[in-house]
Amino acid sequence: MAATLIDGRAVARKVRDQVAADVAAFTAETGVTPGLATLLVGDDAASAVYVANKRRACVEAGIADLHRHLPADVSQDEVVAQLQELNADPQVSGILLQLPVPKHLDSNLLIGLISPDKDVDGLTAVSAGRLVQGVPGLRPCTPSGVIELLDHHEVPLEGAEAVVVGRSELVGKPVAQLLLQRHATVTICHSRTRDLNAVARRADVLIAAVGVPRLIGADAVKPGATVIDVGINRTDAGLVGDVDFDAVREVAGLITPVPGGVGPMTIALLLRNTLTAARLQRGV
Repeated sequence: MAATLIDGRAVARKVRDQVAADVAAFTAETGVTPGLATLLVGDDAASAVYVANKRRACVEAGIADLHRHLPADVSQDEVVAQLQELNADPQVSGILLQLPVPKHLDSNLLIGLISPDKDVDGLTAVSAGRLVQGVPGLRPCTPSGVIELLDHHEVPLEGAEAVVVGRSELVGKPVAQLLLQRHATVTICHSRTRDLNAVARRADVLIAAVGVPRLIGADAVKPGATVIDVGINRTDAGLVGDVDFDAVREVAGLITPVPGGVGPMTIALLLRNTLTAARLQRGV
């Protein structure tokens, strides 16, 4: 029997509707409207589309759209000044620096300047430390979206064996930490892992986030496992994930499609993070 599809669009819509209701309640209680400052540097077409989608979603949720757009030849000092200004602005609940930035800019330095309490992408070293220690803070959006999908389908995590393929700072490492906090037994695989398929086949929950088209085939999946495909790869055949969807669907119990799986969750969790940041800053 083919696996049940995990509909990320439907789950994301539920999250976004709840965030909108919670934003309205927060604003009524505090008189403050949460605000997201998106900072786009340059004219990369894909980045412009991503930022436009985030801004549209903010407006729909009742979050103030505080967008800034800087030219591609802007100096590092000017971007630093913009971030410092946003850090100090009480109307700004969250700051999102759209990546990638032009090559002459130091993205790691710039990300590090974002106040951890406004770091809605969860990418600063302080945010990562809060995640590892399990203390309150802002968590990366895509990994949080993965957990949201698992919870929506009531996938048992406590005591489960989870395998994460990919060790990136953006997804692999933080999703492993979130799974550990839910008492899963977690293995992280990477390019040096010996016999990847054998390790992946142990997983009750298999998360692919490595950026290699169709890397995970049917022989890497335990029958009945939950498979979450974070990968988005542009190929001649269109968008495909890190999982060979057609083959794995015949083995897995639950599976996310690409597109329409994890992707829609990222913006939904960005909105939730912006409201969380506003609450943290107001102490409510």
